[in-house]
Amino acid sequence: MERPGDLASAIDAAAETLIAVLDAAASRHQVPPTQLRVLTLISGRSQTNVNRLAELLDVVPSSASRLCDRLEATGLLRRVADPRDRREVRLVLTAAAQTLLGELAERRQRAVQTVLDRMPPRGQHDLLLALLAFGRAAGQVVPEQQQTDPAAQTA
Repeated sequence: MERPGDLASAIDAAAETLIAVLDAAASRHQVPPTQLRVLTLISGRSQTNVNRLAELLDVVPSSASRLCDRLEATGLLRRVADPRDRREVRLVLTAAAQTLLGELAERRQRAVQTVLDRMPPRGQHDLLLALLAFGRAAGQVVPEQQQTDPAAQTA
C-alpha cells in the first residue's frame, strides 16, 4: 500500500502534467498568463471592480489597475460605471476577450481530450470518478472557497 505522502506526490506530479498540457494549449496566445487569469476571473464575476480584482489576485489595487490598463489598451477590457452607483466602476470583458477565452477553452479541452484518447476507457472512467471525489472532498475541506468563488460550487 502506498504511503499518504507517496499518493500526494503522485497526484502533484499528475497535476503538474495537466497544467503543462493546459499551458501548452494557451501558449499560442499573445496575451500573457497573468492577463489571461484576469480575464478569466472577470468573466465569472460580473460585479468585479478593481479592488475586488486586487483581492482575487492577492495584489495591491494599483497593480490590479495597471493590469486593467494594459488589457484596456489591447481592447480586451472596458471600465464602465455601475448603473446603480455611478461612483463604482465595473470591469467588463469586450467581445474580443470573450472570443479569446472561448477559443482558449476549446483549445484546452482539445488538448486534454487528446491525452484522454490515449487512455483506455476504464482508465478514463476511473479518473473521472477520482476527480469527482477529489472535488467533493476539496469542497468540504475549504468551505471559504465556496463562499468567494461561485465556480467552486459547481465542482
